[in-house]
Amino acid sequence: MMKIGFIGLGIMGTPMVKHLLEADHTLFVNSRSGLPPSLAGYQLTVCASGKQVAEQADAIITMLPDTPDVDAVLFGSKGVSEANLAGKVVVDMSSISPIETKKFANRIEQLGGHYLDAPVSGGEVGARAASLSIMVGGPQIIFEKMLPVLQLMGKNITRVGDNGDGQTAKVANQMVVALTIEAVGEALLFASHAGANPEMVRQALLGGFASSKILEVHGERMVKRTFDPGFRIALHQKDLNLALKSAQEMGLALPATALAQQLFNSCVAQGGEAWDHSAMICALERLSDFSISAQ
Repeated sequence: MMKIGFIGLGIMGTPMVKHLLEADHTLFVNSRSGLPPSLAGYQLTVCASGKQVAEQADAIITMLPDTPDVDAVLFGSKGVSEANLAGKVVVDMSSISPIETKKFANRIEQLGGHYLDAPVSGGEVGARAASLSIMVGGPQIIFEKMLPVLQLMGKNITRVGDNGDGQTAKVANQMVVALTIEAVGEALLFASHAGANPEMVRQALLGGFASSKILEVHGERMVKRTFDPGFRIALHQKDLNLALKSAQEMGLALPATALAQQLFNSCVAQGGEAWDHSAMICALERLSDFSISAQ
């Protein structure tokens, strides 16, 4: 068993910690929002800072909203980097900038530690079911060392390449997800406006080449109007910003990604920053002045 530190006990982090605890690992945790009530009955140690977590753990996992949050937890006052990191492993499972990730990895290595970027896909459902897809960047030997731990939280675990490559894969994933949500939204909007029952159309499409997890899960949310996250629009906006900023730096054109971001922007303008990202359908409905509904 391993002594594991876990920083960030939000919608994703809390169920991930439960899986580690249920596998009898020793957990040292820290979260700016405090210990969630659902973890109150578990045997774990609550720490006051990232430094305190890192002093006691052999591996430190972070699951945080954005690049500045990871920066602050790792390198800010009383951060992870103030502990002796010799031989310890930092595993960042947040979705953040690939460019900054490479810098973070270099700084941790200079302090004697090791670094993996291991962002996830699958949302709260995947976190609860321990079925997350995990995209890993970092040294092969460190990946192999941490693989048994990652397997407690996910199913499809792939070492993509070196540090930063895991985050690059996650950005690509978020592009595909956003564009698929947009496609499903357009299709159901079209079907409903044409007079068909969008739920029955969704069922029919699930049996053909158009089938996807997005159509299955998010299509149902669109029809049933259940937009509680899930995965908040604000977080998906952050991920698409990473794609668009990197594309600008590389001289790439990502027109469909830019469109998806604008649709998310429209949702935010309607007060939907905290809506599930399947609520992109609301922006499409607003453009057409028509709302889908079961017939």
